[in-house]
Amino acid sequence: MAKKTAQFINKFVVWFFLIGTSLFVLYPLVYVVSAAFSSQQNIAALSVVPFGDGIALSNFEFLFKKTDYLIWFKNTLFVAISTMLLTILVCALNAYVFSRFTFRLKKGMMMALLILQIFPSFVGMVAIYVILLRIGGLDTLWGLVLVYVAGNIPYNTWLVKSYMDTLPKSLDEAARIDGASHFKIFYKIILPIAKPIVIFLGITSFTAPWMDFIFPKMVLRSSKVQTVALGLYSFVTDKKNMFSTFAAGSLLIAIPFVIFFVITQKMLITSLGGAAVKE
Repeated sequence: MAKKTAQFINKFVVWFFLIGTSLFVLYPLVYVVSAAFSSQQNIAALSVVPFGDGIALSNFEFLFKKTDYLIWFKNTLFVAISTMLLTILVCALNAYVFSRFTFRLKKGMMMALLILQIFPSFVGMVAIYVILLRIGGLDTLWGLVLVYVAGNIPYNTWLVKSYMDTLPKSLDEAARIDGASHFKIFYKIILPIAKPIVIFLGITSFTAPWMDFIFPKMVLRSSKVQTVALGLYSFVTDKKNMFSTFAAGSLLIAIPFVIFFVITQKMLITSLGGAAVKE
């Protein structure tokens, strides 16, 4: 009898902890969703109970009709996709060169990449601002993409190189005997085998600029080239308290992000399961 009572108490404590943790994590998310459909704008006026103020679509109508939300969304999508593609291209090529070739200053260049990664990106903000100012990259989307790609190169080059080092060099030698060039070996053989790390690199390089605020705030100025993070921030400043509109915009920007993550997660799992190579 005492044993059953102890088991019941243990189950009760475990379930109480799990349910309490779930509610603690899910409540802010549900609250933001309910705020997006609320007619109240001030956060202090919102009901503590989710959807306690009813359901209204006025916040979404305001976003699409009276703001540049669609332009912000398009700019964010352009920056994220461009950063992802350029990061994959540059880092994969760099990693292939460092992994497969021997040349002077190779160790020094790899060490330089490692040292650059040690310092936080915001340390060089002044230098980045000056460089963009001189090349005409301020208040442009390509200038922001350039900043992101440059910041992604050091760590991701090391990451992809470490993966390519595990791939057997006999594949390169066999292809070279058949007359394949270095670029063809990279494109036709190494890159498909390295698909898991390439997909992982694509996911991380896409998600990083999606809701970044610091660098867009430094680079972008006009509303026509702003990203979603900057546009939504303008609703919750000292002069404005439009929390419900902010929540509506956040909800919309999260939907395609979640879809992208689910799709790429399945691709990543499939690639990890099917791209194992043994020498």
